[in-house]
Amino acid sequence: MRTSFRLGQIAGIRIGVNWSVLVIFAIITWGLATSRFPVAYPQYGTGAYIAAAVLTAVAFFASLLAHELSHALVARRNGLQVADITLWLFGGVARLSGEAGNPGAELRIAGVGPLVSLLLGVVFFVVAELLQVSGYHGLVLAGFAWLGGINIALAVFNVIPAAPLDGGRVLRSIIWWRTGDRLKAMRWSSRAGQVFGWVLIALGLMTFFTRGDLGGLWLTLIGWFLVGAATAESQQASVRSQLGQLAIRDVMTPAPMTAAASMTVEDLLTSDLIRHRHSSFPLTDDSGGPIGLVTFTQIRRVPPQARSTTRLRDIACPLEQVAQARPDEPTADLLPRLSECAEGRALVLSDGVLVGIVSPSDISRVLRQMGVPGGAFQRG
Repeated sequence: MRTSFRLGQIAGIRIGVNWSVLVIFAIITWGLATSRFPVAYPQYGTGAYIAAAVLTAVAFFASLLAHELSHALVARRNGLQVADITLWLFGGVARLSGEAGNPGAELRIAGVGPLVSLLLGVVFFVVAELLQVSGYHGLVLAGFAWLGGINIALAVFNVIPAAPLDGGRVLRSIIWWRTGDRLKAMRWSSRAGQVFGWVLIALGLMTFFTRGDLGGLWLTLIGWFLVGAATAESQQASVRSQLGQLAIRDVMTPAPMTAAASMTVEDLLTSDLIRHRHSSFPLTDDSGGPIGLVTFTQIRRVPPQARSTTRLRDIACPLEQVAQARPDEPTADLLPRLSECAEGRALVLSDGVLVGIVSPSDISRVLRQMGVPGGAFQRG
């Protein structure tokens, strides 16, 4: 899920928002301002309902952010790198580099999110109850009560044992622990997610056509998203299974052509390097050591008038944001570490020396040679 604009950083983790958040923000605000709040407390004016609804919606998204931030912080404590957090139409996603190293870490990372949502729900309900006991009855009470209910509902929904929900991750950790097979655990949790998604689609369509309830269409949309995400995870598990213990050296393009980080974009575009039609170039420093990777997507974003003054190092992915691998490492272990910044590419190093590069086309080529239908590899 791509970020449309950045909000800043929390604990060193970049926080972003996708434009689709505006849709659910508008739906929540409209529903609270025109229905729930006026029904509960009809004595207020339209402006008060709108203001209370907007503040409540903002608090709801802050709750979603707390949910995802808890995933990110626990993941970081368990040795994973956290690229960023993006809020979007169906909640939020913390983008992690890599996967948990053992079932226990997987369980901790997955389980903390619903736990935080549950605790927030309880806190909101307690505040609402204290307001009511004190004799206050108004929109603030209604907002806290709604936030308590929605956070507990979010916690309950997320613990359903179906990928890509947190409960699916919990299920995956349990199966992984019992069988010792991570790929089998991925397949089973993905299948559970597909089944649950289709159940939601069926219930949503039945609700819409039998009752004329528009909420049924929303349920159908959520189910469709779950089916798509679970299917993608299933395909990823299949690819990793097919690659098995195939070593990186059997997949990589050896001795890749490199570019000096000090070169300008114009230097690169007018050099002999461009004749080879590579879609990316590892960057090296003055000593020849790798310091990052630049892709043509990044190069195309540089305006023509700035190409003579923009150096490749200024637009490239720094080395810490590019997946790195050893020649003898299993290819399947590399896949979870591929980053969006490098567009799914990885640098292969041996004792700090660049010896190869792995791209999505390299992996697709190997899959085709292995007879995998379609042979297409997509980053998860």
